[in-house]
Amino acid sequence: MATWTALTTIAGEPAASALGAAMEELLHPAPTGLGVFEIEDGTGRWEVGGYFLERPDEGALAVLAAMHGAKPFAVSRVEDRDWVAQVRRELHPIEAGRFVVFGPHDAASVPPNRPGLMIEAAMAFGTGHHGTTQGCLMMLDHLLRHGLKARRVADIGCGTGVLGMAAARVWRVPVVCTDIDPVAAATAQANAVANRLHPWVRTGTAAGFRGGLAPALAPYDLVFANILAAPLKRLAPQIARHLAPGGRAVLSGLLHAQVAGVEAVFRGHGFTPEKRLRLDAWSTLLMRRG
Repeated sequence: MATWTALTTIAGEPAASALGAAMEELLHPAPTGLGVFEIEDGTGRWEVGGYFLERPDEGALAVLAAMHGAKPFAVSRVEDRDWVAQVRRELHPIEAGRFVVFGPHDAASVPPNRPGLMIEAAMAFGTGHHGTTQGCLMMLDHLLRHGLKARRVADIGCGTGVLGMAAARVWRVPVVCTDIDPVAAATAQANAVANRLHPWVRTGTAAGFRGGLAPALAPYDLVFANILAAPLKRLAPQIARHLAPGGRAVLSGLLHAQVAGVEAVFRGHGFTPEKRLRLDAWSTLLMRRG
């Protein structure tokens, strides 16, 4: 299946984050993913891109570019290719706190004293190379350093399952990984088996906490939700209902400009912000339920 990209450049991180946030609000079609990256050529310019399953509305993109002072978007159709093979070639070990995320071809290079998470390349988000995934792993490392011992964990919008597997690796407790995409849920299950974590990790296809799997193990002490700002806001009441008092939520998929809005929604559902972490253009939040 072909996909579409819409890419532009803009000066400065604040402007790039604002444009990325505006792109997330596009409808008909909505982007399935966003990228905001600094161009490392010393010019201070950033690239902002959206990924679509059908041709985006070029008129709407032109308006966004003009409003934000960006270059006109370049819209391209991306033909099918063996993305799995390409990702496998480009995957290299990533360190995030105490964790090391790696592909099978690098297994021998992981130090034995580090919690390793082997991720096979697949058509699912979350190889550990994105700032949002790294931010979540670093936030988990922060919680571990401060003595958190979770008894039940949920990874909502799990992608490859890397965050849920990290929790299972350090605590050996029940972990539920769900995703709206059945390919992601199947990928998370396969990765749990490959990492010998399947006795603790259960996976399933669900939107948020809907369905029987995630609610069955509630209340949780820790919930990961690495998605996008708009669905995070919609998910706030579900997270509040399924998180134990004093439990933590690690939220990511947020551009810096979106942090205040997401925090405000979660405050309204009884959460208190505990920590913010910034990596590249992305922020990760740690929220505590009162």
